[in-house]
Amino acid sequence: MMQKNHFNWVLCISILAISIFGLIMIYSASYVWAEYKFSDPFKFVKNQGLFFVIGVVLMFLISKVDFHVYEKNANKILGVCILLLILVLIPGLGTVRNGSRSWFGIGSFGIQPSEFTKLGLIIFTSKYLCRNGKDLKSIKKGVLPILGLTLSIFGLIMLQPDFGTGTIIVMTIIGILFVGGVNFKFFFKIGILGVVGIVILVLIAPYRLARILSFLDPWKDPLGSGFQIIQSLYAIGPGGLFGLGFGNSIQKHFYLPEPQTDFIFSIISEEFGFLGVLIVASLFLCIIIQGFKVAHESSDLFGKYLAFGIVFQLSFQAVLNLCVVVGLIPVTGVTLPFLSYGGSSLLITLCSMGVVLNISRKEG
Repeated sequence: MMQKNHFNWVLCISILAISIFGLIMIYSASYVWAEYKFSDPFKFVKNQGLFFVIGVVLMFLISKVDFHVYEKNANKILGVCILLLILVLIPGLGTVRNGSRSWFGIGSFGIQPSEFTKLGLIIFTSKYLCRNGKDLKSIKKGVLPILGLTLSIFGLIMLQPDFGTGTIIVMTIIGILFVGGVNFKFFFKIGILGVVGIVILVLIAPYRLARILSFLDPWKDPLGSGFQIIQSLYAIGPGGLFGLGFGNSIQKHFYLPEPQTDFIFSIISEEFGFLGVLIVASLFLCIIIQGFKVAHESSDLFGKYLAFGIVFQLSFQAVLNLCVVVGLIPVTGVTLPFLSYGGSSLLITLCSMGVVLNISRKEG
């Protein structure tokens, strides 16, 4: 029988703190561009603020909803997500932004169905492992069905195309399968196939090859494919210990493109220096540690898988974004959770954290 446990206030306060800091930094990073393009320096922060308020309300509401409701409706949730992924590809329904047909346009807002699919597939996979755990020793009977579904969803997302989000989804499901007890040798084999697949995807898309080459040597094309990473490093470099001060970033003055999105960490580093980096890293570590603690202490198998999947996905996406910003890997177009501008991303992240908070309320 399920009993209520104490509410995880450490996790909750950390989520609120990093989200509020994200709003502040979105304003700082975007007001120059917003003033120039929309004659409203608060344009982006107002949009994000609306999603923040809705997201926080939903997070607290979801934290009170028994997480087993998602297990009962996992098939329906994933079915709706897949339907939205198909509909967004239809011209006239889906909106093209930055070369990808990934959004449903609603006025000045955009809803990205792939963000909702991240959570929907985690819920479905968690249920699948609970119901088919005994079959995981058989690759053909236990692993291939869920992996085939995941790769099918990856294919739909690649039609947009959105390689970064697709990679996050695949790696998250592999992470859940790993903790579910799938033989490690299988992941080694699938890793080799993954590398071959990535090479093929790079070769058939010239812009991806350009990103690889610019990552290896951004100075070969400093005004083209290497421009963004060079400007990011120019932002991070002068930050020093305490940064240039809030609002004093130089790179946001039309040097670093759309700094409020994927490269917002560069502006944080420039304005707050190592201190800002330490604050952001500490908040992320607190959220990740508390989240994995919830997964570890849950006596419910579905709750354990669900909490782990949500937190692992958050961790992987954050690390992926930070590696791009400091030039360790090629540009992927992945946002930094809680901090980057993007209503869909913030909304689904806060809702996901609501699920983890609900799991933390329960114990055997």
